[in-house]
This record gives sequence, structure tokens and C-alpha cells, in this order.
Amino acid sequence: MATANNVTEIIFLGLSQNQHVQKVIFVMFLLMYTAIVLGNGLIVVTIVASKGLSSPMYFFLGYLSFVEVCYCSVTAPKLIFDSLLKKKAISLQGCITQIFFLHFFGGTEIFLLTVMAYDRYVAICKPLHYVTIMNRRVCGLLVGAAWSGGLLHSAGQTFLIFQLPFCGPNIINHYFCDVHPVLKLACSDTFLISLLVIINGGSISVISFAVLLASYVVILNSLRSHTAEGRHRALSTCASHLAVVGLFFIPCSFVYMRPCITFPVDKVVAVFYTVVTPLLNPIIYSFRNTEVKNAMRRLVGRKVTWEEK
Repeated sequence: MATANNVTEIIFLGLSQNQHVQKVIFVMFLLMYTAIVLGNGLIVVTIVASKGLSSPMYFFLGYLSFVEVCYCSVTAPKLIFDSLLKKKAISLQGCITQIFFLHFFGGTEIFLLTVMAYDRYVAICKPLHYVTIMNRRVCGLLVGAAWSGGLLHSAGQTFLIFQLPFCGPNIINHYFCDVHPVLKLACSDTFLISLLVIINGGSISVISFAVLLASYVVILNSLRSHTAEGRHRALSTCASHLAVVGLFFIPCSFVYMRPCITFPVDKVVAVFYTVVTPLLNPIIYSFRNTEVKNAMRRLVGRKVTWEEK
């Protein structure tokens, strides 16, 4: 690769090249990124510090919130910083590194959402065996499998990009490096590589979505035998999960489950799964949850009491 490459850096066109719009982008995304880190960070701290939030659902939610912060941090800080610059550039090595971590955390999030759907299936359809099935060891193995799946997916995507020669041009109409825009810069035939990229990303999306769909079909079918109060509680929990799944899967599917072609709207769609979903996750999952809100109040109360002492 080193002998074949004339390109040493990649230039981003960003979300806009208008200086006034870029100032708005700087303020808007700085506020959103701060809210993402604080909101999801608060969830992680609350779950770790609260003994009452020890169920598998909150165990998985804590990891999901942590992954959301990491996922957003791959692209948002660079976007915020670049909005202050005329030339938005990244080294070729930095570009490939960004692709690796983008798909690592993105793949891990997909697998975590699938694991959380399985958790809801066991909790609602097999409540008497829930504690036995979803014990601490099993939960740890499922989280480990999610991280491992994200790593394998990312390593595959990065390897496919890493072996390509880049000899110009070096400008992409995006605000971060991703497989489809970067593939367009390669100065060799990328048909086979593009096909493998689609198979790698598409298969994960299709299989995960199929598992999610099957889980909720079974859950909805089993709710017929529940009481009205039980149905309401189950549907409330499932609705939160489905909202996050929809916000993440729909834009991701639009970008990755198609031939390796790019559209100008791709960078706007990318904002939804890299920034908007992590921003809404604390609101959808936790701030509507009474147990989490009470745990947060107790956590803040303990901090205030400690400071007064």
C-alpha cells in the first residue's frame, strides 16, 4: 500500500462550505456533543452506582450508553473542530483509523441492540425463567459477543480499504471518512471490494434486523395472555427500544445496504445515526423510566449530602 499511494491526506467538503453556516454548525454540534457525553455519561454513572438498577436490562443499557458516547466521539469532535477551519483535512492513516473505530462502535451498537431485544423476549415470554436464563455470566458473555462482533466487522471493513491504492483525487463530499466515499478515491477496480463491503455490512444489518423482528413478533403474540397493566408496562419498554432501533437502523440501512455509491444527502443522513440517536438515547430510554429517574435523584441527593458534610 505504501508504494502505491500518492495521496497522504483526505480533504472533507463538510456539511457546508458557507462560513456563516459553519459557525452555526460549530455551536449546534458542540451543544449536542456536550449533551450526548453528559446525558449518556450520567446514565452509566447512575447504573454503576445504583444497586437498584442491577437487572440485565440496565446492565445492557449502561454498555449501550457507553458505546453511544464512543461512537459519536469518532466523528463529532472532528466535525466541530473542522467547522472553524477553511481546510478540513485528515491524514490517510487517520482516515483509515476513523473508519475502523466508526464500524467497531457502530457494529457493537447493532449487536447490543439485538441482545437487548433478546433480553426483552426472555423477560416477557419466559418471566419465570428470566433470572436463570439471563444470569450475570450469560449477560457478560452476550456483551463480550457484541464487542467481538463489532471488532470482527470493523476489522473486515478496514482490511478491505487498507489494501487499496490511492493516487488522487483526495476530496470527499462528507464530514468524516467512511467506506463508500473512500472507495470512490481508489485508483483501481473496486467492484469485488465493494461487493465484499456490502456483504460484510449488509449481512450484519439483515441478520440483526431479522432477530429483532422475530423477537418482537413473538413478544407481541405472547402479550395476549397478559393483564392490561402487564401489557402496558411491556409495550412501554419495547416502544423505547424500537424507537432507538428505528432511529439507528433506518438511516444506517439507507447508507450501507445498497451498492457502493454516494449521494450528497448521505452526510445529512449520517448525522442521524452518529449524533441524533446518541443524543436521544438518554431521553428515550432513561429519562422516561421512573426507576432510572429515581436512581438519578438519589445519586444527586447523596452528592449534595456529602458536599454539605
